[in-house]
Amino acid sequence: MTGVRCMLLRGGTSKGAYFLAEDLPTDPQTRDDLLMRIMGTPDPRQIDGVGGAQPVTSKVAIVSAASDPGHDIDYLFLQLGVEEPTVSDRQTCGNLLAGVGQFAVERGLVPAGEDRTTVRVRLVNTGTVAVSTFATPGGEVDYRGDTAISGVPGTAAPVELDFTETEGSVCGSLLPTGAVRDNVGGIEVSCVDNGMPVVVARAGDLGITGYESVEELSADTALAERIDALRVEAGKLMGLGDVRGSSVPKTTLVAAPRDGGAICTRTFIPVKPHPSIGVLGGVSVVTALLLDGAVGSELLETDRGPVRIEHPSGQLAVAIEFEGSRVRRSTVIRTARKLFDGTVFPRP
Repeated sequence: MTGVRCMLLRGGTSKGAYFLAEDLPTDPQTRDDLLMRIMGTPDPRQIDGVGGAQPVTSKVAIVSAASDPGHDIDYLFLQLGVEEPTVSDRQTCGNLLAGVGQFAVERGLVPAGEDRTTVRVRLVNTGTVAVSTFATPGGEVDYRGDTAISGVPGTAAPVELDFTETEGSVCGSLLPTGAVRDNVGGIEVSCVDNGMPVVVARAGDLGITGYESVEELSADTALAERIDALRVEAGKLMGLGDVRGSSVPKTTLVAAPRDGGAICTRTFIPVKPHPSIGVLGGVSVVTALLLDGAVGSELLETDRGPVRIEHPSGQLAVAIEFEGSRVRRSTVIRTARKLFDGTVFPRP
């Protein structure tokens, strides 16, 4: 029971345990068993671990020195189940990414700049590279700042996340089904992968308004069953195979905006309602809605500039740059904060 060196950070609207790869077993099965015991999985309360009893707080970031000179560090994301003993690497997490660069600086993997530091991060899950830029006044990470993001109380230092070459990062193409619009079980959907495989459908087509609270959505078991059936069939069309044991593709239901944003969303992981929306999930949803003929594109209300996504906790601004029919760049502003740094002790 010597424990494992660990840092707990809030990244965006998620919270996770960050580890250096060298501090964990190299064998994936042994590593995953250890992480489940650290997080307290499986248990709906995760009472005997450091997990927060919901998908957005049952996450792990594993960071290591760069495997090639094209980037600075490698970042492997693992989504741990809460009630189920599962560990998935089939997706990445843009929210935890918001704290990966700072963690790398704190652990000595990357030298800090005198004012700001830019870190090129290879997302191991997808093979793509993201660029994270954050404050390091005097050569030290400073988490304090006046940037507020929806779903997080207070303010913190801004983190600029730039994504390039994220098209088809999981499925192999921006439109995995080969079409901008498909019909799945009588429901019109658009399936897009621009960093995260998502299935976009109109909330009204699933029998809801799209403005329900997380609590209302959580209590709607019939809706959960419909979403699960929808994403399982869509997963096959997207080339993901049998996704019944996977958290991807994500499902996002859209409705007309009503709080000053460009679109209103309700997202599910895989059938539990998300308290906000994931970073790369938001990038893929906005990408979908900007495509001609996509499901829900007629609901989008926006001019040039970042698209503000309404979600249950507030809004997320996503900027997408196209070059012809290709996505050139996606940018999101997040924040992160170090919560704990020390030794975590797994359940025996």
